[in-house]
Amino acid sequence: MKTAKDYLEAANAIVPKISVAEGIAKHATGNSVFVDVRDSGLIAQTGTIAGAERITRGMMEFSADPNTPFYVDALKPDADIVLVCGAGGQAALAGATLREMGYQNVSNVGGFSDWKDAGGPVEEG
Repeated sequence: MKTAKDYLEAANAIVPKISVAEGIAKHATGNSVFVDVRDSGLIAQTGTIAGAERITRGMMEFSADPNTPFYVDALKPDADIVLVCGAGGQAALAGATLREMGYQNVSNVGGFSDWKDAGGPVEEG
């Protein structure tokens, strides 16, 4: 039987973890798509990365598939996608899903609180 730890280890093996400083630098270029995978209630309480798409982990497959009515145009197959969540686990798992769907440029910047604490650009939830 697989455990949550097994899934996280597998996800972390295929989705690069980048530092908040690297994420802030990517954000500054305007060439990356940031995606917050937390639920809307948490985003409403804490805010999110400025300009981030808000796609819950549970909707990722639908939002990344152009053949569904839930497709998010920003999720182009060649986009540089940077995922964020509460602590990094959900972002890693969502990233693994995107990789399985054929997305190649996916990274995990970890938790939103670290982003905010480091002075990364934020917006209200």
